[in-house]
Amino acid sequence: AGAKGKRYALPNSTIHLHQAFGGAQGQAADIEIAAREIMRMQELIRGIISKHTGQSLEKITHDTDRDFYLNPQQAVEYGLVDEVLTRPPK
Repeated sequence: AGAKGKRYALPNSTIHLHQAFGGAQGQAADIEIAAREIMRMQELIRGIISKHTGQSLEKITHDTDRDFYLNPQQAVEYGLVDEVLTRPPK
């Protein structure tokens, strides 16, 4: 999270994208409601990531379908990070 232009990573960082996850218990109907909410939130989050990275929603959906790891330079290229810090920002 962060404002564009102020999204930083450290040189040894790992950036991790993945599906939304959560847990549910109780009656089957309640579990179904919880699952629908997780799916709704997942689509919302994917849209936000797409908007702020410039990546297509299809690419974000593909990349978050399973664990997806990026090093700091890859995160810059992807649009998740603006700068890899080697010294404190001015």
